[in-house]
Amino acid sequence: MHMNIFDNDAFTLQSMTAAVEKIPFIPGFLGSLGIFGQGDGVATDTVTIERKDHTLTPIMTSQRGTEPPMGSTDKAKLRAFNIPRVAKADQVFAREVANVRAFGSEGDLLTAVKLIAQKQAKLRQEHELTMEMHRLSAAQGILLDADNSTVLYNWFDEFGISQPAEIDFDLDAASPAEGVLRNLISDSVVRPIARALGASFNPGVRIIGLAGDTFYDQLVNHNDVRVTFKNWEAATGLRESTAFERFPFANVDWINYRGTDDNSTCAVGVGKVKFIVTGVPGLYRRVNGPGESMDTIGTIGKPIYSEMVRDDKRNQWVQPEIYSYPLHLCTRPEALLRGKNT
Repeated sequence: MHMNIFDNDAFTLQSMTAAVEKIPFIPGFLGSLGIFGQGDGVATDTVTIERKDHTLTPIMTSQRGTEPPMGSTDKAKLRAFNIPRVAKADQVFAREVANVRAFGSEGDLLTAVKLIAQKQAKLRQEHELTMEMHRLSAAQGILLDADNSTVLYNWFDEFGISQPAEIDFDLDAASPAEGVLRNLISDSVVRPIARALGASFNPGVRIIGLAGDTFYDQLVNHNDVRVTFKNWEAATGLRESTAFERFPFANVDWINYRGTDDNSTCAVGVGKVKFIVTGVPGLYRRVNGPGESMDTIGTIGKPIYSEMVRDDKRNQWVQPEIYSYPLHLCTRPEALLRGKNT
């Protein structure tokens, strides 16, 4: 293999980044919702976030001709946060194509491009899995690293908010009274979210319950749900297989969230439910920091970068790398609720 083929324009920073952006994402429910979007780019490795709570105070009556009472100024909380880095590399060795390369330098180029594309595809898939994990944890107010235990940012603590307690849905109750589950959802989910969002809770808001397998199965078979859907033609699916399906009940869209095949790397927990809200502009945000190479530092951040590193000492390998600098957050953590089956 002629290693000088990697001097070709196909392997420049611009070309590599453009190529990796075209590789399809791994399907992910939160990614498909687009609640975080592709993010807003910034030109620094830190981002400043301002949060201001608008307080409305009833106005007492006063006598005509007197000075009106003075309003108070809402104080803003201003914090700066470092933007995390997500990066990974792979290698293509000359020996990998030594016996399969096509004749001539043009054949070498096509073979190398194909190998690099395969490596990029795997890196891109792992990146998208990581982004779904970031979205899932950030949508619950605590941004976790890929090990699902290291806390990158606890947005409740950062904004000085107490995390709402986990709701016990008591789905395994032997003989639940009719209407008890519907009332629990109204009192413990819908109304608290509406009050937490204030004027942002508009008719277009949609509450989604991302449920684990056990929670979802018990919910589907709960007496309140069965009675509600008993004579509804559209409930045929609920009387058959319900794995990874969805249905509306009590002003919440319930979805059996399908995570990774091990049901733990990216998952909500078999007996858990996580509530997210759509239709509220700016509720969830993603900020993209700039790259760290001389070509990208100080520029507006992109969702992902791809670069190529050469073996300058022995000329035996090239190393495709991907970099991403995403910060996922929820601007109103008090609206984030969670629950358990029992």
